[in-house]
Amino acid sequence: MSVYKVIEIIGTSEKSWEDAAKSAVETASKTIRNLRVAEVKELDIKLEEGKLVFRVKLNVSFKYED
Repeated sequence: MSVYKVIEIIGTSEKSWEDAAKSAVETASKTIRNLRVAEVKELDIKLEEGKLVFRVKLNVSFKYED
């Protein structure tokens, strides 16, 4: 039997939504052990100083350790 925790993270990128999601998951995995699943919840684009910034809101889950 396993127990999982779900948290929300947001990634950003000037390249793409895929790059924003990858960056968010890679960064989270540096401090969260047993990261299991990342689910895209929301995509948007923000305009900052004339540049597009892709933003991805993700729910990620990790398994509690015994």
